[in-house]
Amino acid sequence: MCLAVPGRVTEIEERDGTRMAVMDFGGVVKDVCLEYLPDLAVGEYAIVHVGFALQRLDEESARRTLGLFEELGLLQEEFGDPWEAAGNPAAVEEAGR
Repeated sequence: MCLAVPGRVTEIEERDGTRMAVMDFGGVVKDVCLEYLPDLAVGEYAIVHVGFALQRLDEESARRTLGLFEELGLLQEEFGDPWEAAGNPAAVEEAGR
């Protein structure tokens, strides 16, 4: 499953002419492209899908959504280690549901 997940910008930098951010998704940190939201600033939240920040989001909505995703196990499903899951038959079975 591929989700659009809210994250908080912790750093911004230019990489090879592309504006990139380091974003925190409830404890999981990933690099994200800011080409669709070039004015996004450190401390702001955005919905991210397949590595692209797509829409600005207020902090309350982002925290509420991250909390729900965590309760449902969707953050682990989205950001978990696929090699670890592949070595765990129970995790593979659960992911197939």
